[in-house]
Amino acid sequence: MSPVIVPARAGCAVSVSEGEHVRVTTPRGGQAADFFAYNAHNVAEWLSPMHTWVSTYSIKPREGDTIRSRFRRPMLRLSEDGAGGCHDMMIAACDQVRYEEFGVEGPHPSCAENLMVSMRRLGHQIDVVPQPINFFTNTVVDAEAKLTSPPNPVPPGAYVELQALMDLICIVSSCPFDLNREGWTINAACGPTELLVEVR
Repeated sequence: MSPVIVPARAGCAVSVSEGEHVRVTTPRGGQAADFFAYNAHNVAEWLSPMHTWVSTYSIKPREGDTIRSRFRRPMLRLSEDGAGGCHDMMIAACDQVRYEEFGVEGPHPSCAENLMVSMRRLGHQIDVVPQPINFFTNTVVDAEAKLTSPPNPVPPGAYVELQALMDLICIVSSCPFDLNREGWTINAACGPTELLVEVR
């Protein structure tokens, strides 16, 4: 499959057969990639960070970890981490309500919308937005359990590669978050940029 460019603030879906690998790259560095996955034969089964935590004993995905579905079945294996472990499984996908809570007036692109549009293009209506894995996202939990997400320090060309353990639909969203909020800068230092997705 030819590489797919995911434009800044947009999303795309790719089919990944069991045994194939999907690689997500941040060409300019520091761009959060919200990653969702569904069983290609039953979209009621989706990737679940919460069900993954209890088998890996970690709130961050690590190289070699098996990522599970909400039915606790293996979906993917993180086969290569070329981003130094800077990932998150805590922050929900941004959505219109979140932007309004931050004071945005009018529509704003979001990872939730990118997911729903990408799946509708394949003929699937999504009523629940699952918790994504946020690759290249610098979430910090301090000693008092306070959660922050400062700018992502991931360098240009950083990547993750995952092996599919079942036939999947994978959705990658170039997170549109562009607000300069204290403790929640995420992409705002340079603004959202494109991502690269490859299946092989």
